[in-house]
Amino acid sequence: MVEKVYVTYNQVHKLCQEAAERILNDFKPNLMIAIGGGGYVPARILRSFLKRPGNPNIPIQAIGLSLYESLGSDPVEEPGTKVTRTQWLDLSSLEMANLIGKNVLIVDEVDDTRTTLEYAVRELQKDVEEATKKAGRSGEETTFSIFVLHNKDKPKKGHLPSAMTEQNKYLAARTVGDEWICYPWEATDIDEHDRLATEQGRD
Repeated sequence: MVEKVYVTYNQVHKLCQEAAERILNDFKPNLMIAIGGGGYVPARILRSFLKRPGNPNIPIQAIGLSLYESLGSDPVEEPGTKVTRTQWLDLSSLEMANLIGKNVLIVDEVDDTRTTLEYAVRELQKDVEEATKKAGRSGEETTFSIFVLHNKDKPKKGHLPSAMTEQNKYLAARTVGDEWICYPWEATDIDEHDRLATEQGRD
């Protein structure tokens, strides 16, 4: 039986606040890409903490990737084997051109098998390289970094580029065991969700 751990909105908010200074210092992002749906809320909270006086808010773009598949009537989902794009950036549009030469922070809620993150980084890098060539902007380097709320301490199926890990371009607010994390945006009864979180008494 997989242990369920309930995380509240307040806890997510504080994890983002705690990570913001390091993100500003180490990653210096000027654009975020949220992986839907788990990356949307952390990215929006982070944007408030990354805002600096006199500077504009960091733009957030979104991609949708699906890896999880439901197992019958069990509400717990298990990682699937194939990443499916449900939403992506248009290679020919301004949103892709906006990535060129930027420090791009990819945001998701959990690093479980790392399959989704590997796919996102690989495909975004490939598309940015293509867009850079098309735009004749080959001298501009695009750098990707990653922020997740939770990294599960388990063997990973996916792998990130060695440059990303060697240059500390990966940050998890917390490293946890191989447990099922219940995030508040997944709850249909938020009061019950928060009650269960309080009962667990986790930081």
